[in-house]
Amino acid sequence: MKVAIFFGSKSDTDTMKKAVPILKEFGVEYKAFILSAHRNGALLAKTVRQIEQEGYEVIIAGAGLSAALPGVIAAQTVLPVIGVPLECVTSVSNGLAGMDALLSVVQMPPKVPVATVGIGNAMNAAYLAVQILSVKYPELRTALKEFRERMASDTTGADGVVLD
Repeated sequence: MKVAIFFGSKSDTDTMKKAVPILKEFGVEYKAFILSAHRNGALLAKTVRQIEQEGYEVIIAGAGLSAALPGVIAAQTVLPVIGVPLECVTSVSNGLAGMDALLSVVQMPPKVPVATVGIGNAMNAAYLAVQILSVKYPELRTALKEFRERMASDTTGADGVVLD
C-alpha cells in the first residue's frame, strides 16, 4: 500500500504534510516529491514512471495558482490522482484564496479525471486515498470501518449533551 504525494513548491509543505498522519495511522507507505509541472516537466514525467514501477497505487497532488500539477500527472498515468487545490501563500498571491486552483483542478477535460478535495484539504485527500486502497486491501477496509465506527461513537446523538 503506497501513496505518492506531489506538490509544486516548498511553500506548500505545511499544507500537504497534513496527509501524512492519516496515511501513517492506516499503515500506508508514502513518499513525497516537490516538483513543478511547469519548471520540472521532464523530471516530473520520469518520477511518475518511477513510482509506477515501485508499486505506488494512488497519487495525491497539491497545486495552487494555475493548478496544473494534478492534471499533468493524470495525463501521464492511469493511477488514481487526487487533487488538492492550494491557496497561494507566496508574494504573488492573486487574492482568490485558492478558488482559482479549485476550479482548475475540478474542471479537468473529459477522459482524464482528477478526484478533487476542498481547498487545502490534504487530510481528506489522504482519507480518500485510504478508501481507494481499501478496495484492494481487506485489512485496510476493516481498519477504515473501525475508524468510522469510532468517529460515529464520538458524537452525542439526538439526546444532546449537558455543558457545565
